[in-house]
Amino acid sequence: MATIKDIARLSGAGASTVSRVINKSGYVSNTTRLRIEKAIIELGYTPNIGARTLRSGKSNLIGILVPSIKVDFFARLAHKLEQMLFAQGYQTMICSTAEDTKHEAKYIEMLLNQKVAGVMVASVGNESAAFTKLQNANIPVLALDRQLIGLDVPFVRADHFEGGRLAAEHLISLGHQSISIIGAPDQSEPVKLRTEGAIETCKKAGIKVPNTILGSKHSVWACESLANEALSFSPRPTAIIATSDIAAIGVLHAARELGINIPEDLSVTGFDDTPMASYVFPPITTIAQPIEEIAEVAIKTMISFIKKANIDINQKIMLPVNLKIRKSTIQNKQ
Repeated sequence: MATIKDIARLSGAGASTVSRVINKSGYVSNTTRLRIEKAIIELGYTPNIGARTLRSGKSNLIGILVPSIKVDFFARLAHKLEQMLFAQGYQTMICSTAEDTKHEAKYIEMLLNQKVAGVMVASVGNESAAFTKLQNANIPVLALDRQLIGLDVPFVRADHFEGGRLAAEHLISLGHQSISIIGAPDQSEPVKLRTEGAIETCKKAGIKVPNTILGSKHSVWACESLANEALSFSPRPTAIIATSDIAAIGVLHAARELGINIPEDLSVTGFDDTPMASYVFPPITTIAQPIEEIAEVAIKTMISFIKKANIDINQKIMLPVNLKIRKSTIQNKQ
């Protein structure tokens, strides 16, 4: 296995200079850096992460906690974060907490033991007690998508309230006045905000406040049951706002089983703009989250935090969403 001394010998540079290139610290001229990088590639050198951690007390490992990698939004966000962090010289440990606070607490203990450089988390709830342990160990924490109440940490997410407002505004503009809302998980802050945005928009438009049914399980089949309940109301809604694309697909399944045609008899909106939203029939009108921008802003903030740059640890960064109109919504004919 190649060592720093081997790289120094091949590149003609000093061992301390090679170390600065590997650790991306201190000044090295471009000519020398290129010679060292060429030697690293030729020798197939891989840094010893364990040794580096022992020396510095921290690793280049960043923990990413998400509620579920089965949910397309979080899977795509975790993938984007991993790719971008890797390009910046960081490794990642992706943890799926299964919307379970006990799982989350165990992962936090594991990340503490790994002496991670930082943690980016879309938490199960808003409770911050478990994450206080990270702060006490001087490990930077950044909240993604869901706030950590009572903890002074940077927070990056899309504007969920505005997304709910856009969905309701779109349906109202199509003449829908009987609207229901379904979605899950009910403890999720983004789901609550999307619901609040839709309800407030309906109130301002002077139409009936939507019947709202939120469940604890976020799956197509669980949301199909919620949709069945919503479609049993009399009078039946002419439109349903689903708080995710998964929930919207649940509505499509329920409507098909009940012989309800979409969009002729029922308009449906989703949220997230996952690939599946455009694959199903009819393609779902949805609210698009800016995943790449969320990842870019979160990583820039986290790296600044790790490097102890002068950042506002209380900053709340809200990124805009936009409406993607497809074929699951049309003018109300009833």
